[in-house]
Amino acid sequence: MLEDELAAIDRACSRFRPDSELMRVNRAAGRPAAVSELFLDAVEVALRAAQLTDGDVDPTVGRALRRIGYDRDFEQLDRDQRQPVSSEPAPGWRTVRVDRGAGTVQVECAAELDLGATAKALAADRAARRINEAIGAGVLVSLGGDLSAAGPPPPSGWHVGVTDNHRASVFAAGPTVSIVAGGLATSSTTVRRWVAGGQPRHHILDPRTGNSAPVVWRTASVTARTCVDANTATTAAIVRGEDALAWLGGLGLPGRLVRADGEVVLVAGWPEETLA
Repeated sequence: MLEDELAAIDRACSRFRPDSELMRVNRAAGRPAAVSELFLDAVEVALRAAQLTDGDVDPTVGRALRRIGYDRDFEQLDRDQRQPVSSEPAPGWRTVRVDRGAGTVQVECAAELDLGATAKALAADRAARRINEAIGAGVLVSLGGDLSAAGPPPPSGWHVGVTDNHRASVFAAGPTVSIVAGGLATSSTTVRRWVAGGQPRHHILDPRTGNSAPVVWRTASVTARTCVDANTATTAAIVRGEDALAWLGGLGLPGRLVRADGEVVLVAGWPEETLA
């Protein structure tokens, strides 16, 4: 069931396969494109994230990502690109039109969708819920730093190690937290990095500039009601920089933010550190 959900999200939302629905919408050059119900859901989730973050998490950064060199799957990316690059602001999430009745999505000619900030988290939520409903047991789904829990947890909760890189060993330095429901996400500026035009880049963009967000936080981890909400918050926290502390605190979202120099800042009741 998990593999089925991942395959469906990939077919719908991948920016790196020419047959995806997302690429079909981007190629439509401003015309409405017929899409599946799953893709409609994914776009609406992305637009909700943009609205909730005042545009800090924006699904129209696709062209901006390409312009600064992130134009293929990261594993195939040239990490040292010598040619000059130029950034451009994202057109903005309000340029996207979703017509549920017609089953179409439309973006302005200058806009290209990228659902990287929400689609993986959506897949985690969908898979956890589907598997729990099918088998009745507690389920924890982890997709590259995005976790979603559904159903009854173990007696002491799901124990999760928090590190800069989700691929790190279970013995890597970092705290261990326990979650019983909802989502936990970590966004990082340290893992997906490359050099383009002589400047270091990472994959979390400030939509207002079209360039990688300034690295105030090395990583941001947040727990929320869903994995989508958690990942929306971590992405926005990276973009907001210092303002993320008051923003997360005002929303009551427990967070762990790590500055570029390694200083750890805990927000809104995130538990004190217990190193694994």
